[in-house]
Amino acid sequence: MLLRIPHVLTPGELAQVRQLILEADWADGRITAGSQSGAVKKNLQLPEDLPAAQQARHIVSVALARNPMFVTGALPKSVYPPLFNRYGGASNYFGDHIDNAVRTHAATARHVRTDISCTLFLADPASYDGGELVVQDTYGEQRIKFEAGDLVMYPGTSVHRVEPVTCGERLACFFWIESMVRADAQRRLLYDMDMAITTLRQQTLERALQDGSAGNSSDTPEIVRLTGCYHNLLRMWADV
Repeated sequence: MLLRIPHVLTPGELAQVRQLILEADWADGRITAGSQSGAVKKNLQLPEDLPAAQQARHIVSVALARNPMFVTGALPKSVYPPLFNRYGGASNYFGDHIDNAVRTHAATARHVRTDISCTLFLADPASYDGGELVVQDTYGEQRIKFEAGDLVMYPGTSVHRVEPVTCGERLACFFWIESMVRADAQRRLLYDMDMAITTLRQQTLERALQDGSAGNSSDTPEIVRLTGCYHNLLRMWADV
């Protein structure tokens, strides 16, 4: 499942993150690359232990935790602490690669299985040329260049790349998620069901408000049963 989540960061948070990372000292992006991806990676990355990186990471982590669409789509069990990269000038691309299956956080030695890869865009797409995230899936190549503050999630099993930035500068936050539900197809079914339940609940509440019958709950017996099916499927598939 490839999922766009808009407005993960507010304009104020986006400005704060950008200020923090742009004023920091950047390093060669290959510091976190494996042997295969390191051979095709040419960008800059913010070292994890810098105070600016830690502050920016906290802002992003708080924003993710409060976003219901992110939680529903990812069903996160563990999130690798967000990292930050920069493309422009001579360090401007990342060729075709697949992310490592397991990432180990150096500071905590905690392992995260990379079920889901995430990119949070931090630069106005009109401010740079190129730099599309290209994800290959069964529908062909998906070329992604979202608005600043928007997030894309996609299966960690996907071959992907970042096209060369030929003008301007691309800034992004990236990280991986180990989901409670390992299989992408199962996560997709749960996401679709949860979105449908949410829509039905809102529609039922709106009708109840219109006819003056709104009580303490907008749930019909059918919505209760569908919600039960969602949680029973999650109970069947989740690894917690």
